[in-house]
Amino acid sequence: MIEKGKISSLQMAMILYFIILATGILTLPSVAGKYAKQDLWLSPIWASLIAFLVLSVFWKLNKLYPNENIMQYSERIIGKIAGKTLGFMYLFFHLYLNGIVLREYAEFIANFLPRTPMSIVVASMVLVNAFVVYGGVEVLARATLIFLPVFILLLLLMGFLLLPDMEFHNILPIMGNGILPSIQGAIPIQLWFNEFFYMSFFLPFLKDPEKGRKWGMISVVAIVLTMIVTNLIAIFVLGGIVSESVYPVLSVARYISIANFFEHIESIIMAIWVAGVFVKVSAIYYVLTLGTAQYLNVQDYKRFVFPLGFLQVIFVFWITSSFQQLFAFLSTAGIFYFFSLQVVLPFLLLSIALIKKKMRE
Repeated sequence: MIEKGKISSLQMAMILYFIILATGILTLPSVAGKYAKQDLWLSPIWASLIAFLVLSVFWKLNKLYPNENIMQYSERIIGKIAGKTLGFMYLFFHLYLNGIVLREYAEFIANFLPRTPMSIVVASMVLVNAFVVYGGVEVLARATLIFLPVFILLLLLMGFLLLPDMEFHNILPIMGNGILPSIQGAIPIQLWFNEFFYMSFFLPFLKDPEKGRKWGMISVVAIVLTMIVTNLIAIFVLGGIVSESVYPVLSVARYISIANFFEHIESIIMAIWVAGVFVKVSAIYYVLTLGTAQYLNVQDYKRFVFPLGFLQVIFVFWITSSFQQLFAFLSTAGIFYFFSLQVVLPFLLLSIALIKKKMRE
């Protein structure tokens, strides 16, 4: 194996938690609220069904091909030429996805540092991520362990400080228009749950692989609960205007005011965002670097760390001309693009692998 490091199933679950929630925590209420209205807190429950499907698919593929990820066993399942083609598609996909995440990060930071060039904001984040990726999967897991308590505590602190501003009747009537609006709100949310796809790259490094599926499911439940709490806070404070804000959680934080002294604490939201994006970008960056080495059959993946980091900075400006254009893509065609690569193709690979196994038997 190119990577010699090992992590626990718990550490894998924490990495997956950050990968899904890092970018979703701020925009999720707006995306779900557009369709679900006051029922937006129900949408993550329906969307999580995709996560359980993806988790099961990669768990079974890992059982069939232990110590390998999708970049490796795709060649064994559909042949070398088709497997290499699929592998190249996934490498481009990781590069494209990290470009989206970094662009979202830079656009958000622009609210706090309006005079700082976007290239500086992006390059500084990628440089720090590069050192994590260079350290390997164990360093990534330890960084996640450091940032997770900060992420959760700051989120809980924000919810506690907002209690005086919450109007609990904003949630009523529950399912007043039936279940359909909350299901419609779940469709764009599944974009984040599709990212359990990255479980494929961490399962081969587990010290306790027999616990991988259990901790993967615990991660799904933890993510759903966090999304529900975040959506409830947004609807309790903002009510029917939650879908009109690009960053509802940031808008909510501006309501915090205790004795006209403790206020303007948007920095809490900034800290949550930076911590989450740091781990998410590092994780996808690591997968991209490892996958590139595996694709080219190179034993040392570290030689690709800094060149791919430079390429990611370029992609941030190449993928879209404006944040509004990116947001429109993610709300429409992006849903089918990500679903095809992260759910449909792995499911087809599993189906072909099971058929080939049955034919051999």
